[in-house]
Amino acid sequence: MTTKHEQILKYIEGVKLGSKISVRKIAQTLGVSEGTAYRAIKEAETLGLVSTKERIGTVRVERKQRQNIDKLTFAEVVNMVDGEVLGGANGLHKMLHKFVIGAMQQDAMMRYIEPGSLLIVGNRYKAHLGALEHGASVLITGGFDTSDEVKALADKLELPIISSSYDTFTVASMINRAIYDRLIKKKIMLIEDIMVPASGVYLLKATSTWTEWKKLLDESGHSRFPVVDEWNRVIGIVTPKDMVGAEPGQTVDKLMTRSPLTVTPHTSVASAAHMMVWEGLELLPIVDGSRKLLGVVDRADVLKALQYIQKQPQNGETFEELIWSGLEEARDDKGALYYRGVISPQMTNHLGTVSEGVLTTLMTQAAYRVVQEHKKGDLVMDNMSTYFIKPVQIDSEIEIRPTVIEVSRKFGKIDVAIYHAGTLVSKAMLTAQVIDQA
Repeated sequence: MTTKHEQILKYIEGVKLGSKISVRKIAQTLGVSEGTAYRAIKEAETLGLVSTKERIGTVRVERKQRQNIDKLTFAEVVNMVDGEVLGGANGLHKMLHKFVIGAMQQDAMMRYIEPGSLLIVGNRYKAHLGALEHGASVLITGGFDTSDEVKALADKLELPIISSSYDTFTVASMINRAIYDRLIKKKIMLIEDIMVPASGVYLLKATSTWTEWKKLLDESGHSRFPVVDEWNRVIGIVTPKDMVGAEPGQTVDKLMTRSPLTVTPHTSVASAAHMMVWEGLELLPIVDGSRKLLGVVDRADVLKALQYIQKQPQNGETFEELIWSGLEEARDDKGALYYRGVISPQMTNHLGTVSEGVLTTLMTQAAYRVVQEHKKGDLVMDNMSTYFIKPVQIDSEIEIRPTVIEVSRKFGKIDVAIYHAGTLVSKAMLTAQVIDQA
């Protein structure tokens, strides 16, 4: 039996893309309270079925897939550039595939415009019309308006015409930065990418007995199962340890581990791995905002995903990677690993000496890399004691010498020292959890 909440979500999925959705309309159409309709719309927004934008309202949009994370919708562009929609509002849910800067004659400009692109241009009405006729949207810079003819065509074709007070260079930089940030996010694997969906999960009800558990154990080959109530909400986990000494007729709600740790589909795999290592878990249920079971992930799935991530090419560079990129690896006479490089202008503070935050990042990265020699896996920082002994000027050459004090199956201790011209300038002691990938 489906709940009213699920009925509303199913109704929203069936609504035409670009249609406006309101609490009052859903409440009247489905005969539910406005409070129920409001909560369902909020969950639909979390699921990516609808998008709420200022001056536009809540609109049914295409659910964004992870592979399209480097793409933007025109509605997101409006918010990004503080824009005003002059026409074509029904097309705001469409995806932007590329943008073209109209700094050329119109004939030349049109050769670059394709359906799904965005032309960034000033108050050139003929260019606005030409772009719409080629299936492209228009972003007018400088805060200019456009003609009624252009607005009418935009409404007819459902292609947004957006006006922004920013100049062309600023607008292009904003959009480029947003796409670049999404490329970084693209490489961050989430639980939703690896989870086993609820339809494929072996589970038990609160009223299930020891006998049913034993049967499921033999059928599935698994040893741990989530326990759900009558509304499919996760209330516990059953492990073989819980069932030791139980009677055949006992129900699992009397034996299970209550209030288990759970994650959402948008939790990163790294965070889930940290939780599983720290708490000693083998299985994590995945739930929505109402704690309803969406799927599960086990320790083997998480470790496989971490191995996969390590083999992937880089998509966009983070600040850590940019800071580390100027260093090279070397070995001393005894074969000990160390790193050397020069303090670049970007690493310094307003006084012209290296920033303490940059030194901390360099020592952390050196610790992670030296551990790879001793044990394959990733580190999750627990604690770091840092000492900044002497300032280091711009263009100074430094050496970073990490030393592994101890690495066990779960934990690591690393000492890191930074030298300039043979003098110690910074030192740190790190303790971290090891996420084993062997």
